[in-house]
Amino acid sequence: MTRSATAGKGPMPSHHETRVLPHSAQKMYDLVADVASYPEFLPWTAAARIRSVTDKGDHREMLADLVISFKVFRETFGSRVLLWDEAMKIDTAYIDGPFKHMESRWQFRDVEGGCEVSFNVDFEFKNRLLQGAAGMFFNEAMQRIVRAFERRANALYGKP
Repeated sequence: MTRSATAGKGPMPSHHETRVLPHSAQKMYDLVADVASYPEFLPWTAAARIRSVTDKGDHREMLADLVISFKVFRETFGSRVLLWDEAMKIDTAYIDGPFKHMESRWQFRDVEGGCEVSFNVDFEFKNRLLQGAAGMFFNEAMQRIVRAFERRANALYGKP
């Protein structure tokens, strides 16, 4: 089951996708929260570095850098990742790098037969040329990223 919508028009591409996967919400949450492992399975992710993880009481705040590599484009961007363990929600906000704006949210909840995974992202590059190029392949790229998480879950937890 997939529901997705992408708005390619306007300044910021955005993507929303909801899928039911045959793994527990906890396992999927743990997989997405493991930012350091992203280069092992995420397309275009060349490297990841965790700057810090701070316990904030009701959530943890992770500061992380990802190196994104696509053809001649190679950029490092920093983000603030809020890990809400109890709510099984992960919010990411952009700190520095090639974006003007970037936010994403993952939400996980157990349902019959597995868990519902909801993913939302929207961003805008500082560079107009990059923004134009991103708009052309954005929907496909977001779908590839979600599928990469799904394949990784099947590899780690077994395919049903």
